[in-house]
Amino acid sequence: MVRKIAFGFLWLGFTIYAFFLAPPEQPGTFELIKNLSTGQWQGVNPLVIALFNLMGIWPLIYSTVVFIDGRGQKIPAWLFTIASFGVGMFALLPYLALREPNNKFVGKKNILLKLLDSRVTGIVLTLATVILVAYGLKGGDWGSFVQQWQTNRFINVMSLDFSLFSLLFPALLGDDMARRGWKNPQIFWLIALIPLFAPLIYLCVRPPLAEIGVESIPTQQPAAN
Repeated sequence: MVRKIAFGFLWLGFTIYAFFLAPPEQPGTFELIKNLSTGQWQGVNPLVIALFNLMGIWPLIYSTVVFIDGRGQKIPAWLFTIASFGVGMFALLPYLALREPNNKFVGKKNILLKLLDSRVTGIVLTLATVILVAYGLKGGDWGSFVQQWQTNRFINVMSLDFSLFSLLFPALLGDDMARRGWKNPQIFWLIALIPLFAPLIYLCVRPPLAEIGVESIPTQQPAAN
């Protein structure tokens, strides 16, 4: 219950900050989002480009865990995960608040779960992240980015959203490791304390999820007369 309340208050606080306390919305924000989404990056700070695209990587990282975790939940995990591609942690925080601990996986993996559980998916996401981070660091203007962060609501809230993605991944990590029979506190804390790249490496090296069939309960034979 404490965990649910904490995530609920975190979602409420994030929402209040984003809409009432963050820097004001700047003219041209919609145009900036459109250009970032369509690849028209001329004149845009590479740090902003990298951050915007990493905000598409993070929901994919969470998808590799949440869709599997959702198999044992009463709430539709897919709905929160898909929404996170558009609104980030505004969608995933309610899921973290409503979900129940789930350290087992029962059933067969469908095509989607096999893809999300594959180490190839982790490797592809890691390579894409390395390229984006290198691109942003190599050509980015930190002075301009800091100024935008201080004055532009979109950049400010997106940065905070990125930070929440990084900080809250451990909330799902423990159960995912347990489902794979990988109970190692040292590895857990190593992944939890290194943002972005540690979760990606985890996806590349984690043991495959075992499929466990649902055993039917044998029906009792009627007693012979």
